Amino acid sequence: MLRRLRLDPYLLLLLATVGVASLLPARGGAATLAGHVVTVAIGVLFFLYGARLAPRTALAGLRHWRLHGSVFLATFVLFPLLGLAVQLLPPSILSPHLAIGVLFLCCLPSTVQSSIAFTSVARGNVAAAVCAASFSNLAGVVGTPLLAGLLLAAHGGSSGRALLDIGLQLLAPFLLGQLLQPWIGGWIGRHRRLLGVVDRGSILLIVYVAFSASMVAGIWRQLTLPDIGVLLAVDAAVLAVMLLVTVVASRALGLERADRITILFCGSTKSLAAGLPMASVLFAGQPVGLVVLPLMLFHQLQLMVGAALAPRLARRDGIADARPVAVG
Repeated sequence: MLRRLRLDPYLLLLLATVGVASLLPARGGAATLAGHVVTVAIGVLFFLYGARLAPRTALAGLRHWRLHGSVFLATFVLFPLLGLAVQLLPPSILSPHLAIGVLFLCCLPSTVQSSIAFTSVARGNVAAAVCAASFSNLAGVVGTPLLAGLLLAAHGGSSGRALLDIGLQLLAPFLLGQLLQPWIGGWIGRHRRLLGVVDRGSILLIVYVAFSASMVAGIWRQLTLPDIGVLLAVDAAVLAVMLLVTVVASRALGLERADRITILFCGSTKSLAAGLPMASVLFAGQPVGLVVLPLMLFHQLQLMVGAALAPRLARRDGIADARPVAVG
């Protein structure tokens, strides 16, 4: 049933966590303790990101500069420009916290797993997708906090203190993981499933603490169903524009079909796994629950659109060329 509805089971867990936080939010000493646990969990998450991401993998395909340059520009230039355009909407249409959340999601790196999976299903250049998504996340560890800090500071969403916290809580563990990657990368690869549980469990904890704080502060009383409807429309519009731009730009560059598919999926997606921990640091002391809501909705939209689009592209490729196509 979940496959037919194009719903991500993990997103359902995230929504269930939001429900638990709404009914049973952490308060007082429990909230303080949970906050400390989240700080440690974020450090562990980014240490694991650094330890499992081989720099050679991220940099190996950079010789294909037109493809990777297109993904980089889409992710860290065009997306943020769209996020800035959303800030022009009046507060009566989109609340300031939700608008800031849209701008934040536009600064995030590309997602890894789903963009590679959709590229594979659509018979795109999988090897290039691995390089593009890996390089995007490698650049995002440094670039996203800086970009988000600069843009959000102009709209009252962040501060210089948040950038220092990013360096201590995110960048330092990531660099430590990168330094140790040659020695522990193999062990992490062999225990990928166990560490995946740690990853996802940590993110669920981050979501619980963020939405608990929002519930205790009474933020959710400010959010109505029309607000969610407008946010869905804004997220859908951002995704539609990026899908259109990546298609048109890759065609204008004269790239092969497989490379155009890679740009389409790597240049139009955003990483939920990277965004939630970053948001809890960048927006400490603010209504994080509202800020990450645009990202959670965008994540589901990109999965639904990608799941519908990738098989259609594969079928169209089969019609255009009846010969077997080598993926990668």
